[in-house]
Amino acid sequence: MLSRSCFDLLNLDPIDDFRAVSRIPRVMQAPGFISEFDNNSDDRSGGSYSSSSSSDNNNNNNNNVVSSVSQERRIIVSNHLPIRAFRDDEDETNKWRFEYDHDSFVLQLKDGGGFGSDVEVLYVGCLNGAEIDPCDQDDVAFVLLHEFHCVPCFLPAEVVNKFYHGFCKHYLWPLFHYMLPMSASHGARFDRALWQAYVSANKAFADRIIEVLNPDEDYVWIHDYHLMVLPTFLRKRYYRVKLGFFLHSPFPSSEIYRTIPVREEILRALLNCDLIGFHIFDYARHFLSCCSRMLGLHYEFKRGYMGLEYYGRIVSIKMLPVGIHMGQLQSVLSLDDTAKKVKVLKEKFEGKIVILGVDDLDLFKGISLKFLAMKQLLEEHKSLRGKVVMVQITNPARSQGKDVQEVLNETSAIAKEINDKYGQPGYQPIVVIDGPVTTQDKAAFYAISECCLVNAVRDGMNLVPYTYTVCRQGSSVLDKVLEIGDEAADTTPKPKKSVIIVSEFIGCSPSLSGAIRVNPWNIDAVSDAMNLVITMPEEEKRLRHDKHYKYISSHDVAYWARSFDQDLERACREHYQRRCWGIGLGLGFRVVALGPNFRKLSVDHIAYAYRNTSSRLILLDYDGTMTPQASVDKAPSSEVISVLNCLCSDPKNIVFIVSGRGKYSLSKWFSQCEKLGLSAEHGYFTRWTKDSPWKTCSLTMDYSWKKIVLPIMEPYTEATDGSFIEEKDSALVWHHQDADPHFGSSQAKELLDHLESVLVNEPVVVKRGQHIVEVKPLDVNKGIVVEELISTMRNRVKSPDFLLCIGDDRSDEDMFKSIMYPESSPSLPAIAEVFACTVGQKPSMAKYYLDDTVDVIKLLQGLVSASAQPKSGPQFPEAFEVFI
Repeated sequence: MLSRSCFDLLNLDPIDDFRAVSRIPRVMQAPGFISEFDNNSDDRSGGSYSSSSSSDNNNNNNNNVVSSVSQERRIIVSNHLPIRAFRDDEDETNKWRFEYDHDSFVLQLKDGGGFGSDVEVLYVGCLNGAEIDPCDQDDVAFVLLHEFHCVPCFLPAEVVNKFYHGFCKHYLWPLFHYMLPMSASHGARFDRALWQAYVSANKAFADRIIEVLNPDEDYVWIHDYHLMVLPTFLRKRYYRVKLGFFLHSPFPSSEIYRTIPVREEILRALLNCDLIGFHIFDYARHFLSCCSRMLGLHYEFKRGYMGLEYYGRIVSIKMLPVGIHMGQLQSVLSLDDTAKKVKVLKEKFEGKIVILGVDDLDLFKGISLKFLAMKQLLEEHKSLRGKVVMVQITNPARSQGKDVQEVLNETSAIAKEINDKYGQPGYQPIVVIDGPVTTQDKAAFYAISECCLVNAVRDGMNLVPYTYTVCRQGSSVLDKVLEIGDEAADTTPKPKKSVIIVSEFIGCSPSLSGAIRVNPWNIDAVSDAMNLVITMPEEEKRLRHDKHYKYISSHDVAYWARSFDQDLERACREHYQRRCWGIGLGLGFRVVALGPNFRKLSVDHIAYAYRNTSSRLILLDYDGTMTPQASVDKAPSSEVISVLNCLCSDPKNIVFIVSGRGKYSLSKWFSQCEKLGLSAEHGYFTRWTKDSPWKTCSLTMDYSWKKIVLPIMEPYTEATDGSFIEEKDSALVWHHQDADPHFGSSQAKELLDHLESVLVNEPVVVKRGQHIVEVKPLDVNKGIVVEELISTMRNRVKSPDFLLCIGDDRSDEDMFKSIMYPESSPSLPAIAEVFACTVGQKPSMAKYYLDDTVDVIKLLQGLVSASAQPKSGPQFPEAFEVFI
């Protein structure tokens, strides 16, 4: 396996296309052995294997290997491997044996056709329910890698208990389902020890992945909330690793999420991915809102794709509900054994209307609410007593605790009460079947049920309605048992029917447009929906079924996996077109990724040009450049005044503040800078020194548009707490920096659209900046200011041979465009030394960047010091911050 130091050297390699580097063997086949080439193709036959086979495999010249130099590879990471582990009771040595768990979702990504036959899939995770003795772990890992393409992560029992049962199931999972621990007896509160176990487990997963990862070619796909900080560990090790993450649970609203003490660590870890997936837009919207409120990040749409700009990287956001494995389910429905089970159930419930529920045993599935709705149905409709049966299949709980026992006790009590009250000889209104129940048995129940009721109060996706619909579509074998069509001669497919009652609080609800959506907390509404199903015309049931089946069959797990994989490839296309280095400690680590020509500006680099030129023009934005955007007191600090005066005292310098601020504010704030030039309102007003008069833009202006704009802005100000209108001589600005971040941004977008539609024929431009929406004359911008200042210098003194321009927002891009692309302004003379610099790492026309206002002041102070030094050759011609 390639060492970390070697990959670090690759990261330092200046070549543009790292993919030109030849592929490196990537899988350690066994402790102490590295496979140079692979010989065999993917073998997915499954079966049972014992740990003793590893000794044989050690001596067979590595015949059964995992990776192939010619194959693409996807590393699928989940908490549990798609493997069933069990002891061989028939063997005297009681050896471990393994087999594929074909019900495992991650296994279906490959088996369901989501990846092509030329794509190799490697699984990383823990063995579910199996505690492997440390002395057997190497042998077990060898077997799982070679025979099942699985890399096991062995966690100590104590860590598993704290990580999975503690932090994941008793803290994160309830909170992500909107249950806050309001008291010690009502949910688990945040525990630092459990959090540390969660981080430790994620770190252990990262270590296992790194052992088999080829970071230049492999794609890593991480699944679910158990591993949300894993991306940080992988990104910290390999800056260009291709990372995708999909959350299978809901993502709560920001009001819930921000109660987590480690909220920023989790957000930043997820943002270390290239692609983050959610089932529905609501979950993605909540995540984006959290990023906006807690990290100040805003998403944008580009060509139909949604993304967040995060330190120069674009983190793509995807919304796509997962599907089911159509082929696997259809094969079950085609078995004669399934048909026999259906026949038995059909006879058992002959003459009954079966309403089916299939749920895990937990407090969010709304099983008791479902039973109460059934009770009300029987109370209100006496004619249905003895005719309607609710069959409830309960899968085993995935965790332990008193909440599970409470749910079990409550549902059992309600079911007993209803059965005692409305039951008759040979009839029970509620039939509870405690799991585990096989896929085949569930399919039989689905096939004979008139309706499927999913009443969860909160759930990530829930594929029960999908499975139900496919089972109701049936097969030719089931059609005979269910007596659908004429068995004798008619082979024409007969229309099928099904009806789904689905909670509006689960992920599959938006995709089931033909379902009856209900509020599970409204017992009356659920009861009415059940009655609606019973009385619904047969033709309507068929139409609803056809609508659902068409969607479900075309949006299966294969479609979902292909779509996510394609988007992940797209999200990673620019990895080798950017320079990357890491910043931050611990879980605050992130990678800064910038274009190959976009570099941090250092004093050493600019000082040589500064000392060896004699006519310098320095242009500085104010807000966000000389003073922080978040500063309450917008007046310049004494440090800013001092450095500006020092620069202005040099006769070779002409220094200007070029700002969108009004001339009165700038005049007041910089009254101590006698030689400082000011350009206010984006260049509408300009003065060269404190004693010189303000000059107005020479363009003829018509400001009648202000009478249109002001009445439009005022209602937005009244409706948005914290916003205000700034009236300038040449412009009107709506500010929302003190408003609620999400609402203020939403209002700004709406105001922008409103103003653009109204002012389409006016000689103005509507622009959105940092927390502002501004309307100003069409021909007034900072780019024109630059052209006029350079032209004036050429006429009065001499053309500048040094130009430094620093700004932080969109309005400053006009300045950068003028000086970086002189072809856009052919009247401007050529300037020997040009330094266009933006504040913050973000897409810009500038060639350089500085991190923040502190760096800007340090740079200007460095120039002051440099002017006192003698002229000399450049000591550091490429003195940029080191890239790793």
